[in-house]
Amino acid sequence: MIGPRFAVRGQLADAGSLAGGVVIVEGGRIAELLFDPHDGDLPETVIDTHIVAPGFIDLQVNGGFGVEADDNPESYRVLAARLPETGVTAYLPTVISSPPEFYSRVMGAFNAAAGRRGAEALGFHFEGPFLSPQQTGAHPAEAILSAPDALMTIFSGSSAVRLVTLAPERMGGSDRIRTLRQAGVVVSLGHTDATYEEFVKGVNAGATMSTHLYNAMSGLHHRTPGAASAALLDGRVVAGLIADGVHVHRAAVAIALRMKGPEGIALVTDMMSAAGMPPGTYPLGGRDVISDGVAARLPDGALAGSLLTMDQAIRNLVRWDIASAGQAVQMATQTPAGVLGLTDRGRLAAGAVADLVLLDEQLEVETTVIRGGVAFRRGG
Repeated sequence: MIGPRFAVRGQLADAGSLAGGVVIVEGGRIAELLFDPHDGDLPETVIDTHIVAPGFIDLQVNGGFGVEADDNPESYRVLAARLPETGVTAYLPTVISSPPEFYSRVMGAFNAAAGRRGAEALGFHFEGPFLSPQQTGAHPAEAILSAPDALMTIFSGSSAVRLVTLAPERMGGSDRIRTLRQAGVVVSLGHTDATYEEFVKGVNAGATMSTHLYNAMSGLHHRTPGAASAALLDGRVVAGLIADGVHVHRAAVAIALRMKGPEGIALVTDMMSAAGMPPGTYPLGGRDVISDGVAARLPDGALAGSLLTMDQAIRNLVRWDIASAGQAVQMATQTPAGVLGLTDRGRLAAGAVADLVLLDEQLEVETTVIRGGVAFRRGG
């Protein structure tokens, strides 16, 4: 056990770099950072590790460990308990395009699970249903085609909704973006067949993110540059990226990082219920998804979420020699925190919430600390 005041010593990961130092934690927050501590500066309890990172923030979690982000309160308890194993201390439970009545049930289940310990659900990411019928991915087309505008009242009227993915080219797309932004909801452009110009119009209306770059969006062509090109070029947009080597080739990941830098890319897992589970058949939005232990696919072969965890995404970028450990951590912490406008998470700074991940030399999670308390320790 650790007390209310303790220190963690190692290479501190912040703003894309690593520097040897000590994080002092007191009362659930970071009290101070020391880079040249002297005798008497440190509390009685000092934990040594290789890298001290801010807690990982995942903006797209459809599920994992056998459960979905759905209308069952137990699902959110499972996710809160298990996500710290992967270094995730805060996340957005993500719901794909669904019938209108499902959204109220989901929010009811979320509220019923309030007070759960572990990774903190910061609010919902509603991925759809105002998406392109030409870029459905694993989303049910009927939910997209029949989506009523009345859903916007729910989406813009609840503090539980933090992020909405939509296609800007759909009729009324710009108006939807403005309505959501006025309500304080972050808008991401995704599952879109938008032209370059239509995507930029959506950004001009207030969208600040693109959902899983390259996937389910019009791609780059030298005469029709499409949504992917606009997301890469527009500095106002943070691109969500699934670095699993399945959704995006490592060369395309390298291009994105070269174009946008770590401050412009937020690593997301897009993990679904099969993540962290053995191969088999698992649910996603009422549909069966087949996991072979490498990828999750519908019976027709279409990708349906991922099996990726955030700690694995960080290891992938480093092992592929695409990013340094500091840069990879930044894309899982500071950048997603910035998307949500969070100033007290995603950074190692005095006054920030004491959400920490302790990583060994192989970038495996040793310990996850949430608000100053141990939420996961490898080996118990």
